[in-house]
Amino acid sequence: MSRFRLSLAVAVATAILSGGLAAASAVFADPAPIPVTIRDHKFIPAEIHVPANQPTVLQVTNADPLAEEFDSPDLKVEKVIPGGQTGIVRLRPLKPGRYTFSGEYHAKTAQGVVISQ
Repeated sequence: MSRFRLSLAVAVATAILSGGLAAASAVFADPAPIPVTIRDHKFIPAEIHVPANQPTVLQVTNADPLAEEFDSPDLKVEKVIPGGQTGIVRLRPLKPGRYTFSGEYHAKTAQGVVISQ
């Protein structure tokens, strides 16, 4: 094989691999986060709609001075969000349905549901 053809083959292979890696990184990139706020020991919004069968990211900002735990046996998630800080909660792809969550430290008021459809 001539040097030109070898160089061309290497260039084509590199372009294919680079494009494949870019496409793969786009597939594995986090989706745009859904903002959720904890204020007065309540989740806002308390009802979160997510696409079925796709991973989801919640960006939970705790506007209260006290820590709160985003807790959900349904979602298999526990995440403590310190007062005045923001945390990321990653949800696995969910089948269509309703998945409850609560604030473990203020469970009487901090309640919500993720609806996957």
